[in-house]
Amino acid sequence: MMIALLVIGSIGINLGDYIYADSTGEGKQVYVIPVENTVEQGLEAFLSRATKEAREASADHIIFEIDTPGGRVDAAGQIANMLQDLDIPSTSFIINRALSAGSYIALYTDNIYMTPQATMGASGIINQDGTAADKKAQSAWLAAMEGAAEASGRDPLYARAMADASIDLPEYGAKKGEFLTLTPSSAVEVGYAEGIVNHRTALLNELGLNGATVHEVEETVAEGVARFLTHPVVIPILLSVASLGLVVELYSPGFGVPGIMGLVSLVLFFYGHIIAGLAGMEAVILLILGIALIIAEFFVPGGIVGLLGVGAILGSLFLAGFDIGHMATSIGIAFIISVVASVILFKTMGLNKGLFRHIVLQDRTTTELGYVSSVSRLDLIGMEGITQTPLRPAGTALFDDERLDVVSEGGFIESHKRVKIVKTEGVRIVVRALD
Repeated sequence: MMIALLVIGSIGINLGDYIYADSTGEGKQVYVIPVENTVEQGLEAFLSRATKEAREASADHIIFEIDTPGGRVDAAGQIANMLQDLDIPSTSFIINRALSAGSYIALYTDNIYMTPQATMGASGIINQDGTAADKKAQSAWLAAMEGAAEASGRDPLYARAMADASIDLPEYGAKKGEFLTLTPSSAVEVGYAEGIVNHRTALLNELGLNGATVHEVEETVAEGVARFLTHPVVIPILLSVASLGLVVELYSPGFGVPGIMGLVSLVLFFYGHIIAGLAGMEAVILLILGIALIIAEFFVPGGIVGLLGVGAILGSLFLAGFDIGHMATSIGIAFIISVVASVILFKTMGLNKGLFRHIVLQDRTTTELGYVSSVSRLDLIGMEGITQTPLRPAGTALFDDERLDVVSEGGFIESHKRVKIVKTEGVRIVVRALD
């Protein structure tokens, strides 16, 4: 009996431990928010909405599941500011990669866990064309990476090595000239990760939240579209299609596909930026005002109204954009494409089609249409007359009681001298002295 009780007692203890483990985190709420694809302004808008939803629901913990190759530094900075103001415990769960801006975001959470195949780092800052950023931008980014590590109580050396290839850390596969990329084991070793787990369930168990209610936050369709439309590569494409479509429409009869493409691209640009929270109605109003002023330019002489319209449209684009430098580059690309298209269309189609046919004067006073600029007096050749004034070399002469303006063939001819008409060129009558 005693043995049985001991066995049952030991089983009871084990069962009690199991029940206790399952009940850990019971009644708590965990919000799981994905951080996927390129880091841009659309992602910042989504994370802002998701964390606000978690805060309003009195969530006990937020898990950011990260799988991103990085992205825009300015957007990452906005996300970092949001995470700093977050009053809910947070954990970054790197399920695949947290590179560049992704590693910067992860450093601003309270905990970092990684799957066995995940990586973290390689945070060198580069321009859109793939070249290294200038020294000023690199210095600012290095300081930001170090600040992110220090804010979370981690050694800033490794954060700096992620963005500075001059730091030599061969023991972690980052010899001089290469950016540091941490594997899960090396991240745990240097204190950048709290542990390695295979899946979310294991992570919840590590956090003591395996009995909590999990809420998965997903992007809405509108947020997904906004993220795509505010992508750094998509923005110049939209503006280029808009400008190209409107330019082609100027050379096309009626309003057709090019004009529709241009307007749709412009609408998509502003729609994406409005949904992402980057633009307000003031940018749309400024755009509509600019278009109205350009249309009014066709009816108001002077050109000032048209220039004001162009300025209003450019102002609306800059007002909608988050980064002035990137927006200026996008507008420049669109402008170059529209100029090239205009030159090609002008040489191939001229101004006889499209909108230009209504604003460019097409009438010509040609002989074929019955217009005569001057009467050719070929019948005067050979006639003789008397000069009425001295010819120096121009003057007047009388021919059969008809007074004509003439010029001498050679030099000076005195008045009252006999002359002969030897040539007529339009209204020009050439005479030669007979004496």
